[in-house]
Amino acid sequence: MSSDVLSTVDWWREAGVDFLVDEEPRDWLAVPKVHAARAPQMSAAAAAPLPVDTLESITALYASAPIFGRGDGRLLPAGNPASGLMVLTDQPEADDAEAEQLIAGEAGRLLDRMLGAIGRDRESIYLATMTPVRAPGGRTDAATVAEWTNIARRHVAAAAPRVLLLFGDAASRAFIGTSLAGARGRLHHLNHDGGTVAMIATFHPRFLLQQPARKADAWRDLRLLLGELNQ
Repeated sequence: MSSDVLSTVDWWREAGVDFLVDEEPRDWLAVPKVHAARAPQMSAAAAAPLPVDTLESITALYASAPIFGRGDGRLLPAGNPASGLMVLTDQPEADDAEAEQLIAGEAGRLLDRMLGAIGRDRESIYLATMTPVRAPGGRTDAATVAEWTNIARRHVAAAAPRVLLLFGDAASRAFIGTSLAGARGRLHHLNHDGGTVAMIATFHPRFLLQQPARKADAWRDLRLLLGELNQ
């Protein structure tokens, strides 16, 4: 058995999975319950139109715009925008810039196992952050976050994934308008000019390293994701 398969099996075991299907039958044709996303409040500056409406123009913005802070060490979106699954978190981890990869190190290895558990890898998702540069101390002001959110929403609209998987509380608040605790376990929708994107919120791999007992909850979120992707 390959190391990738063993790693995926380890993730299932740690998440408390000892069966491949639900114990109860599921109606895969049933229409899922949709919870409309409450748009977070944005400043007047953040609400102003931005000259970004394609993945190319948004990537260029992430690469050079001063709103994101320093110009060095920026980590741009990675993976396949046409994969149907976009994974988004608020900002790079503290050691991502040195590794030159989003969600690197031990958290990255856990991410790879989570993706493997649903039959995906980094090449078959589109991974992005709301800012390509980590803020000093991981914190910034509300007005800046509002501008990041406005750009990130345009980014999602341009990528047009089938499902947007949100990692962590900050991304949940930005896109769903509520905490991760309030958003988890339910399907939400993001409406934009070009259509609608289904959204699911779950724990960031970093948090799961700190709280491994929550891996079972994360697995339930991934099963919800699988159900939406397989419809």
